[in-house]
Order: sequence, then C-alpha cells, then structure tokens
Amino acid sequence: MARILTGIQSSGKPHLGNILGAMKPAIDLSNDQKNESFFFIADLHSLTTIKDPKTRIENTNAVAAAWLAFGFDTSKNTFYRQSRVPEVCELNWYLNCFAPYPMLANAHSFKDKSDRLSDVNAGLFVYPVLMACDILLYDANIVPVGKDQRQHLEMTRDIASSFNHQYGDIFVLPDAQISEEVMTVPGIDGQKMSKSYGNTIDIFQTDKALRKNIMKIVSDSTPLEEPKDPDNDITFSLYELLADADQIAEMKANYLGGNYGYGHAKQALYELIVSKYSKEREAYNHYMENPKLLEEQLLIGEEKASNVAKEVLSRVKGVLGFS
Repeated sequence: MARILTGIQSSGKPHLGNILGAMKPAIDLSNDQKNESFFFIADLHSLTTIKDPKTRIENTNAVAAAWLAFGFDTSKNTFYRQSRVPEVCELNWYLNCFAPYPMLANAHSFKDKSDRLSDVNAGLFVYPVLMACDILLYDANIVPVGKDQRQHLEMTRDIASSFNHQYGDIFVLPDAQISEEVMTVPGIDGQKMSKSYGNTIDIFQTDKALRKNIMKIVSDSTPLEEPKDPDNDITFSLYELLADADQIAEMKANYLGGNYGYGHAKQALYELIVSKYSKEREAYNHYMENPKLLEEQLLIGEEKASNVAKEVLSRVKGVLGFS
C-alpha cells in the first residue's frame, strides 16, 4: 500500500479552481483502496504571511469544511492540522542543521522575494525544510505536486538522502507524482483562477452573492441576436468543465443559434453550480456553523498522524544521540 501525502494551504475558502484542479483529483486518489492518504492543513506555513490568529483559524476551518464537504473519508485516511503534531517542529530544527545555505538561497520561495529582503522572514527562508519535515515525518511514499513544487520535493529527497548516507536508512525517500495535465480553470477575467488575481468563483457563497459573482464574468459586446463563439468565451469554458455532454451540446447550440445573451449563459452557469454542488454547499455551511464537528474530525486525524510522527522522530533522535 502506498502512503500518499498532500499539504493544503490554509489561505481561505477553496474556490472553484482549487476544487476542480486539486481537491477532486486528490480525493479520488484517496478513494483508491491501494492508497493510504495523509492530508494536512499547512497552518504553520501560513504564519510566514498571516499574522492574525482569527484569520488563520477562519481559514483553517474553511479549508477543513470544504474537504470534508467534498467527501474526504477521515475513517479510512488521515486528516490533520500541521500545527497539532508538534513533532514536525522538532524535526524541523534537526533538519535545519543539515540543510546547506546555498540550497535554501536557491529555493523559488526565497528567490522570488530576494530583491526585497525586508519582506523575507526566517520562516520563509527555511520554508523548504519545514516542507521536507511535513513529508519525511510520515514515511510518505508519494507526494502529488504541481510543476512549481517539483523543486521542493527534490530538496526533500536531497536532505533525506544526505541524512541517510550519514546515519543509515532513517527516512523513506518520497517520489513526486506530477500531473502533466493539470486542469486550468479560468477566472472571471479569463486569467487562471487565483486568489492573487481576485478573479475567483466561491461556490460556498449565498445564492445571491454567488449569482452576483458569476454575473461579473467578462464577455464581449456581441449583440443578443447574433451568434456567439463558445470556444472564445469564459462563461462557456467554465460551463464546459462542469456540465454533462448533453448540457454542453445544448449550450453550444444556444450560442451558435443567436438570440441568446451572455446573461442567459451566466444564469445557466449559476443554476448548474447550485444544482451540481447543492450537497457540498449544504455540508460546508453545516460544518462552518458547527465548528465542534470539524474539531472532532481533525482530532481523530491528529491522533493518528501523531502516532506515526512519534515513531519516525524516535528513529531520528536515536541516531543523533537525543533519545
């Protein structure tokens, strides 16, 4: 059985791009009986940028509620907050002492901000080491990552390999699982959907807010009565990602037939989202209104994660002379 490990940023409610591009594929992977999945909310990582505790708690709850609402099975897998397994911080110090400065200085997370060092804190600089600890602490075999995270996985392997060379086979060397066909979900302005662009669709909003959000999707000025090009329209592109074959064919015919406005298409997209994700939206709101239910689910996962972490950390402390 392969142990799959995935870290989830605690940066607020997952938007439609997160759901289609990351959440659903990860949950499908976790449902494979050949896999054992460890999914964690990276709330310690968020401290490099988010200093307000209330915001961090709200973000963490929102992420947990969304993953549970979309069916992540906590009875078969392990779901936990990174910060609630303190062994990761202890391992982080040990591995910091084995991480060479040039490697950390070459990390994208640091280099992207190295031209404005006043914005760089020590946490950001050693960010790759904490990522390595997140993986190595749980004997993970496979880590699904995007192409932009390949470097961090390679650094994890380098740190672990160097440690193993000196002390024996202490760490499992993880393999990256990189999808070459990551789904790109367009935002309401046509760019890739991203919080940093402010172009997301939040499916967990109230009906009124969600509809208002969708009505902001950028479209051209083709008159109502004229045919429209579905292949070059953001609303159609989003609809195509969510609808079934018959719905897509009908929408395409509406575009090409004329007398069908972009407002009609956006309304259809809104109705599709409300219908398709009705159970998930209801479950999300239920969890957010009952945070004790979230806490119960996370505590179960944190106990399981802690048991694994203690065993791995014991191996490390033993060879370092700290046991």
